[in-house]
Amino acid sequence: MMRIGFFDSGLGGLMILKAARQVLPRHDFVYFGDTLHLPYGGRSNDAIYDYTEQAIDHLLRKEDCNLVIVACNTASAAALRRLQQGYLAENFPDRRVLGVVIPTLEATLEYGCKKIGLLATERLVQSQIYQMELQKLDPEIEIFAAAAPLLVPLIENNGQKWLPSILADYIAPLLEHGIEALILGCTHYPFLRPYLKELLPPHVHVISQDEIIPAKLVDYLQRHPEIDSAIGRDGMTKFLVTDITNNYIRTATEIYGTAPKLEKTVL
Repeated sequence: MMRIGFFDSGLGGLMILKAARQVLPRHDFVYFGDTLHLPYGGRSNDAIYDYTEQAIDHLLRKEDCNLVIVACNTASAAALRRLQQGYLAENFPDRRVLGVVIPTLEATLEYGCKKIGLLATERLVQSQIYQMELQKLDPEIEIFAAAAPLLVPLIENNGQKWLPSILADYIAPLLEHGIEALILGCTHYPFLRPYLKELLPPHVHVISQDEIIPAKLVDYLQRHPEIDSAIGRDGMTKFLVTDITNNYIRTATEIYGTAPKLEKTVL
């Protein structure tokens, strides 16, 4: 039987996986976190593509995944389309690799906001993928982006005490634009919701991918029974990472709620 794969540059995608497990408790999953190379936000597009292709190849070839969610926004921007049109079409044309950008924008538009903020990594902001995809969906809506290079390292390395002040500095320019919604453009950022509750005006909607992607995944499987029917139903989850440290173990436990059994693999 096949499995559903989740790929992220680190451990933030565990939040989405945890939520996906709640709506698909019997499905089998494999999580792949490239902890050795995180954060992706400051790396070149070529490096991000190489890491992503190697991880996806591992999930498809060695872990028997017939569907992989690229939970990492930065990897979605730098690698997804090239993967789909090149590597996947040539090697696994009957399998699917999906991203998170378009589902996130679709969910954001449901609020009817005219000014949207985006908090993201440097590489994602530079890619302008959210701006380009939003133009296709609704060109009348404005989107304002803020690069936040320090957030992922702080979250992954137990630097919570510095988060409130640094986060306040990052979102201040967005608030000056009068945003009505804030997209958390990184899988790590749902961890910031308690701080954002204190920093954002109450009318600003926080768009968090762990609240969006699981429902979109269920909808996708319902529309593609040929994929869903091939996925195992033992309720098993395997956790793969490319580097293990005590900080990563602690962070994974804090994010996932229980201590996942992390297995080290090599790209």
